[in-house]
Amino acid sequence: MSRLILSRRHLIRAGAVGAGGLLLSGCDKLFENRTFRETLESAEDLHQATQRTLGRDALAREFSRADMSPMFRANGSREVADAVYQRHLQQDFAQWSLRVDGLVERPLDLPLSMLKGFRQRTQITRHDCVEGWSAIGQWTGPQLGPLLDLARLKPEANYIVFHCADLYNGRPYYESIDLVDAFHPQTILAWAMNGKPLEQAHGAPLRLRVERQLGYKHAKFVTRVEAVASLDGIYGGKGGYWEDNGAYAWYAGI
Repeated sequence: MSRLILSRRHLIRAGAVGAGGLLLSGCDKLFENRTFRETLESAEDLHQATQRTLGRDALAREFSRADMSPMFRANGSREVADAVYQRHLQQDFAQWSLRVDGLVERPLDLPLSMLKGFRQRTQITRHDCVEGWSAIGQWTGPQLGPLLDLARLKPEANYIVFHCADLYNGRPYYESIDLVDAFHPQTILAWAMNGKPLEQAHGAPLRLRVERQLGYKHAKFVTRVEAVASLDGIYGGKGGYWEDNGAYAWYAGI
């Protein structure tokens, strides 16, 4: 079973090598390689079925502080141009709040100070980027599941969509997961990295950590969490910025 779980990571590394020097050009160039893209996408159903077979609470490996990487590269957008975001950044997000809405009985607006007041989970995990690099870091934040319980999901809710403050290539960035991953014990909304509040480059003030999936699922600059019945009609309808662009598979289990 462990071989199946690790096979997506092996596929990424093997595909990246086969793609030659594309890693140096980043994800956009890497996924222009048709063979690499199709290899990764062909494994989606297998990996989702394998992880579901392991159970809802099967954990990604956690590490010790001694294992933490001396440098943790920032993935995706490194800054947000939006004026409202920049104003909150200058104020250390003192007036910022996270919106939780959609198919919930009790929509919430949660200030960062309140999010820090919930029961916190700290975990040291490995971030695996589809570009082929990885790094181990420590993340702290409240588990997503209890926040959704507080908002009281309606029975028809099937997915959780994360809306972000940044634009990527001029388009809103977003991601989504299903309820199995949303209520996984290692799925948190992290506000701290390596014992310090997130820097802008790493997604301040809040980023998703969904530890059993690849790095592009770990949305940064999260401003709104929306419960939905279907991903149809949300931007491109495939569940995420990269998925809408035909680059990555929706399910990115490792």
